[in-house]
Amino acid sequence: MILTLAVAGYRSLRDLVLPLDRLNVVTGANGSGKSSFYRALRLLGEAAQGRIVQSLAVEGGLESTLWAGPESFSRAVKAGEAPVQGTVRRERVSLKLGFASEDYGYAIDLGLPQPSSSLFGHDPEIKAEAVWIGEMLKRSNLIASRGGAGVHILDEQGKRATVITDLAPFDSMMTHAADPRGAPELLALRERMRGWRFYDHFRSDTEAPARRPQVGTRTPVLAADGADLAAALQTIREIGNPAALNQAIEDAFPGSSLEISVADGLFEVAMRQHGLLRPLRVSELSDGTLRYLLLVAALLTPRPPSLMVLNEPETSLHPDLLAPLARLIAAAAERSQVIVVTHAEALVEALSGEKVGTVFTLEKDLGETVAPGIEAPAWAWPKR
Repeated sequence: MILTLAVAGYRSLRDLVLPLDRLNVVTGANGSGKSSFYRALRLLGEAAQGRIVQSLAVEGGLESTLWAGPESFSRAVKAGEAPVQGTVRRERVSLKLGFASEDYGYAIDLGLPQPSSSLFGHDPEIKAEAVWIGEMLKRSNLIASRGGAGVHILDEQGKRATVITDLAPFDSMMTHAADPRGAPELLALRERMRGWRFYDHFRSDTEAPARRPQVGTRTPVLAADGADLAAALQTIREIGNPAALNQAIEDAFPGSSLEISVADGLFEVAMRQHGLLRPLRVSELSDGTLRYLLLVAALLTPRPPSLMVLNEPETSLHPDLLAPLARLIAAAAERSQVIVVTHAEALVEALSGEKVGTVFTLEKDLGETVAPGIEAPAWAWPKR
């Protein structure tokens, strides 16, 4: 389980360090920084995939995602006695992401590239990375570090050995230095991070992939676009928890049940509802009903990840479905760490009623996203 999440220099997250629970609910008004928080989490996961530079490019590049305010605020500015003004920059331009779990911690520091004639001269560079044991980075618990083009690993004798000397500035040590013999800790952490799951705005329109019959194979993990919904639901029935699946449908739609049909290898979902003479095909279901089924398939996965993140899962759902959804999320948090980003007060109240986890209510203070009432854990970033 992740115990601490840290972000610095990313959009409105100038310096945010949060203690995480088993179930975490992130809420706040529009513009408070919820989307930035979610994107930062996704970027952190991209580091293990080796795609963090490309993902930043999609967002407009490093310069478009950096904190746009001053490096720090004076007491007079915070008290409203002086205006916010730009000053001479003293620190390096930096975007930092990191976390500490129950066993390992990881952090990455990205910055601007050195001037060059390359057409890729605006790509951000990875300036530093670190993997350590425990909740906070210290020199004594550092087991792998990257500075510039060099990667250093703590070997079996407890000595630091240089394993790579020419790592490209756009490559992560998580993808190039993880080795089952020389760096098993990096390999284990990388694979764990690659298993993180992000579900963001399932499509439910008439052309949504989930509404079309799809070739079905055993599907323990629902795809991000929900295209394999029918196969995922059938997999839950065969190797997962069919009783929980039936209960989730009954909880939201009393008297209803699911049917999975197969024709020429194509799987399709249908729902039989009380009072109707025939089941409704997935193409006939309302947007909210389909979205709820997609969330059921994601949350009841037979292979729970270490971390699952849901971004605004309440979209298109009728208020009556929020309580059943909250019960599903609470049950999923018994098998995975879960982070829910939402602006729906009804969902927050329903999740709070489950009496598990922590609610973070984000606010803006001088343009900076903060979490009032939350005590930030101790944290240290790797040095360049």
